[in-house]
Amino acid sequence: MKKILLCTVIAGLANAQAPAGYYNSANGLSGAALKTALSSIISNGHQDKGYNGLWTGYKTTDIDKNYENDGSIMDIYSEKPSGTDPYKYTPGTNQCGTYSTEGNCYNREHIVPQSLFSEAAPMVSDIHFIRATDGKVNGMRSNYPFGKVGSATFTSQNGSKLGSSSSSGYAGTVFEPIDEFKGDVARMIFYFVTRYQSKLSSFSSGNMLGSSTFPGLQTWELNVLLAWHNQDPVSSAEISRNNASYTYQGNRNPFIDNPNYVNQIWGTSTPGTTDPETPAPGTSCVNETFATIPASSASYTTRTWTGSGISWTATDARTDQTINSQAITVRNGSLTSGSSANGIGSLTVTTQLKFSGSDGTFDVKVNGTTVGTIPYSATAATTTINNINISGNVTVSLVNTSSSNRVAIDDLKWTCYSGTAKQAQKTLLVEENVAQELQVYPNPISGQEIFVKGNTQNIKTAEILNLQGKTLQTINSPFKNGNSVKIKNLEQGVYILKLDQSVLKFIVK
Repeated sequence: MKKILLCTVIAGLANAQAPAGYYNSANGLSGAALKTALSSIISNGHQDKGYNGLWTGYKTTDIDKNYENDGSIMDIYSEKPSGTDPYKYTPGTNQCGTYSTEGNCYNREHIVPQSLFSEAAPMVSDIHFIRATDGKVNGMRSNYPFGKVGSATFTSQNGSKLGSSSSSGYAGTVFEPIDEFKGDVARMIFYFVTRYQSKLSSFSSGNMLGSSTFPGLQTWELNVLLAWHNQDPVSSAEISRNNASYTYQGNRNPFIDNPNYVNQIWGTSTPGTTDPETPAPGTSCVNETFATIPASSASYTTRTWTGSGISWTATDARTDQTINSQAITVRNGSLTSGSSANGIGSLTVTTQLKFSGSDGTFDVKVNGTTVGTIPYSATAATTTINNINISGNVTVSLVNTSSSNRVAIDDLKWTCYSGTAKQAQKTLLVEENVAQELQVYPNPISGQEIFVKGNTQNIKTAEILNLQGKTLQTINSPFKNGNSVKIKNLEQGVYILKLDQSVLKFIVK
């Protein structure tokens, strides 16, 4: 590969490009506080050069100096890092224009679609997340979120794909760039939800953005981008573009200058692996206050919105009633969450019967299975269901058992799964002590086979587990025909291979 990667030990090289003291006000912070500090830093000095100004900006920001180094446009949708590019563009000369096929012209690709913020300034012309890309591929990407493609309906000439999502937590259409540029895309989106965090509540989600300043992204998309950020470290091309964008626009992308900011804000991961950390068991996973429900209305219909980083649907529902503040009121219907990662431990919700009617209950369902009931009466009350303990991706529903009672729901929250995840974490802590005589190779793996070095002849059972401790596959007498284990389809991420009492960690890329 022609791309030059920067590992952690030389990460200071990127930071050295920022002016002295540029990030001082962010020192010592983490989480939402760090994100807010960075938002202030990169908002100061930002000069909006206008949408047409991007064409001028690209003549310094999007020039290929790291691959062919021929002065052509550096297009992440056509660049072939280890081969000959299928076509190339001369800055200024080959601007779109119209296009019908790849290679006709390049245009301005909003990595976060401009339809989500109604093409408003300064977002519409912010060069930090708007790249010069092939017009045809840009058009095919449309306004779909980024994710891992399962079955592709379109593949560009450099291997970028559009198709159905195989990313955990989302089943719609997604766009997937080649591995070389996955980290680039992730860091551009992290920039966007940091720079414009105060505006997120007014943007459409596009099945990717969150409605609150933190975390700023839907859970499934955040998990994808954290994986891509760790999988594809900052390159010299990104550093050059960040410096040129600073000269042009007056602000910087902090996640290129200091890649560690990503994990300091959204969670820690081992550099170079593909897994975002699972929130600590027992901590809050979802906290929905209903602040972003549709406008107040007394009519009953299906209501949809995004909050707490996931989508919500309430059927036969109105939006004009309150408990602590805004609430969703369900009659002959239900409230259902979108898919949320990291499972569910305990659930808490406040309910109140509105208008006339009698006391009743909601059935609480997780992934379609009833796990308990929530009572309601004319007096507002908060109820907790403990020890639900379901791991992995979960969809939670509250179903009204009455067809006529009008019941308001407020402050719905649940904790992360706390069951065998704790044991899985303990296992990972001791893995190097109990499995030094065995080794997975290569690691990360690709394909459907895990090779193991060491004395495997007497191993009776192999188990593959996720980081929540859930067994995904069990193989008896795994090494009777050689030194490898056949595996079923696994998404990119980190997994545990348990060989009798020995435990190893492996990465699927």
